[in-house]
Amino acid sequence: MSGQESRLLGRWGEDRAAELLRRKGFRIAAANWKCRFGELDLVAEDGAYLCFAEVKLRKSAAFGSPGEAVDRRKQDRLRTAAQLYLAKHPTSLQPRFDVIEIYAPQGVDTKRPEIFHWENAF
Repeated sequence: MSGQESRLLGRWGEDRAAELLRRKGFRIAAANWKCRFGELDLVAEDGAYLCFAEVKLRKSAAFGSPGEAVDRRKQDRLRTAAQLYLAKHPTSLQPRFDVIEIYAPQGVDTKRPEIFHWENAF
């Protein structure tokens, strides 16, 4: 898979994750928010929480679940990026880190991807 195909698949997965969050009552505050420490895939709020959602997509679980890619090092980078986001966008909402796993066997042609939302994942 080329770099461009991978980016398109990633964007497609993030769009599916954003749809899921909206159905759950969240408002997407930011998508692909970048800073010097990395990128926050989705930042969403629901009135109680400011959710920093890391989206991971795989075609299968043959090499482990998508969420397993959110290791300690990745978590630390996400926490640091979230601190910078909060410094620039103060809020009274409780921050939370979620992981959204997406299984899409046919990539962007997958009609019904399996999506799992792990709230307060770390």
